[in-house]
Amino acid sequence: MPAPRTTLRRSLAAATALPLLAVALTACGYGSEANDDSKTADVAADAKKLSTDTVRIGYFPNLTHATALVGDQEGIFQKELGGTQLKTSQFNAGPSEIEALNANSIDIGFIGPSPSINGFTKSKGKSLRIIGGSASGGVKLVVNPKKIKTLDDLKGKKIATPQLGNTQDVAFLNWISEKGWKVDAQSGKGDVSVVRTDNKVTPDAYKSGSIDGAWVPEPTASKLVAEGAKELLDERTLWPDNQFVITNIIVSQKFLSEHPDVVEAVLRGSVKTNAWINANPEKAKASANTALEKLTGKALPAEVIDPAWKSIQITNDPLAATLDAEAEHAVKAGLLEKPDLTGIYDLKPLNKVLKAAGEPEVADAGLGVK
Repeated sequence: MPAPRTTLRRSLAAATALPLLAVALTACGYGSEANDDSKTADVAADAKKLSTDTVRIGYFPNLTHATALVGDQEGIFQKELGGTQLKTSQFNAGPSEIEALNANSIDIGFIGPSPSINGFTKSKGKSLRIIGGSASGGVKLVVNPKKIKTLDDLKGKKIATPQLGNTQDVAFLNWISEKGWKVDAQSGKGDVSVVRTDNKVTPDAYKSGSIDGAWVPEPTASKLVAEGAKELLDERTLWPDNQFVITNIIVSQKFLSEHPDVVEAVLRGSVKTNAWINANPEKAKASANTALEKLTGKALPAEVIDPAWKSIQITNDPLAATLDAEAEHAVKAGLLEKPDLTGIYDLKPLNKVLKAAGEPEVADAGLGVK
C-alpha cells in the first residue's frame, strides 16, 4: 500500500541519489509503437477559427483514454474548437507519444503518469505541462485461480506487467517491496518473477501457462478474466479514497504559450465530455466501444467491456498527489533518479474552465508553475 506522502518524502530524502536507468517509463498501452493512422474531424464552413488552423491530439485506443475516445467520437472537442480543425493520432505506448510531442508531431496528448514524469524530467522541465486529469483506476491483479488463491501465493510465481518501468510495473514493484519481498527491478528476478509482456500478447501468454497472472490495465485485465483468470486485487484499494491517476492530459509548453485559447477549448471539450460520460455511462460505454471498433477493427465483447468500464473513474482532477507518489515509487524501485517535478502542472486554464462551468477547482499538490 502506498505510504503517506510525508513518509515517502522522508525516506527519499535519506536515500542516496540513484542513477537514471536507460529505461523508458511508459503508459498503459497495448504495445510499443505508434499507429500510422490519423484522422481529422469535419469542420463547419462558417465556424470561427481560433489562433491556429489545426490542433493535433494523441491518445491510446484504450478504455482508460475514454475522455479522448468519446470526446472525439461524439464531436464534443470539435464543437468547442469551432473552425480550428481537430486532428487525432493513436499511440500504443507512452514513449512514442512523448517522442511525437517533442518532435512537434502532436500538440496535446492523453497519457499515463510515468511517461509524463519521464518526459518532463528528461527535458529538464522544458517539454511539457500536465494541464488536466482524465481517468483514475482501471488496473487489476488477475491470476490463475488453480495456482494462486491468496496474495501470499504470488511468491515464486510468474506475474506479467506491460513493460519495464511502465506505470503498472512500478506499481507492482512497489507492492512487492511493501510485502517485504525482493525483486531485481531490471531483470524482474527474485521472490516473484516479474515478466514484462506486451498487453497485446498477455492473454496468449496466460493461456499457454507461461505466466501465472498479470498486473495490468483495462481492458487487458477483463480479457484475462474472460479466459478464466480471477481478479485478486484492484489497485484502487491501495490508494487513499480509492483514487490514483492512470491518464492525464499533457501539452507542449510551446503550444500552451502560443495558443492558450486552443488549449482552453480542448479543456472545455474534456470537461464537457467527462460530464456527459458520468451522466450517461451506458451511452458513453457504447460510444467508446464504437470508437475502439473504428480504430482497431474490433469492438470489445460485453464480458470484457462491462467489468472494465466499471473499474475506471472519469475525472477532471489530475490527482497530482498520486502522481508524486508514483514518481517516488519509481525512485524506490531504482528505476528513476529522484526528480524535481516542480512546474510539471499548469492547472490555471483548467480551473478557469471549471469555474465557468460551476465545477470545483483542482489542486496541483505544490507541483504547479510558480
